[in-house]
Amino acid sequence: MTYSDSRHPIGILLIAIVTSFVVASSLNVYPLSPSMATLRPMIMIMVLIFWLLFQPRYVGIFTAFTIGLVADLLMDTHLGQQAFAAVMVALVIKISSIYVRKLNTVNAWLIASLGLLLFQLSLWMLQMFIQNIFVAQSAFSLLMSIVSWPLVLLVLRKFAR
Repeated sequence: MTYSDSRHPIGILLIAIVTSFVVASSLNVYPLSPSMATLRPMIMIMVLIFWLLFQPRYVGIFTAFTIGLVADLLMDTHLGQQAFAAVMVALVIKISSIYVRKLNTVNAWLIASLGLLLFQLSLWMLQMFIQNIFVAQSAFSLLMSIVSWPLVLLVLRKFAR
């Protein structure tokens, strides 16, 4: 049996990764009232950032692109916008993780916050250039995502490296 680390077999880890993305996509499209929908955190990207940080061997640029395309289809945005933003986040996290010696909760939170900010800024720029719109309410979603990042860490921490 091949092990990904000392605690989890590869099969269980891959099932956990896929399941977390399925649950995150379900939470991303769960119907909410308009006032609550503006506060919905970017759960799919938060889960993507978690796996990019803690299981970089199994989640990378291709996974980020795929998750971005799925998010484009689920959220009814122009095809490729969220995929591009997710790939940008994956690149920044891959590069920044090279320089982080010890990945503790605070470092993970800072890197995740940087990734979430980059994701939202990328989406805002793409929407401005392509559609000539600016959705300022997305800032509330960004803030909720940054604040609720420790919840993702708490739920998925048993699969951290």
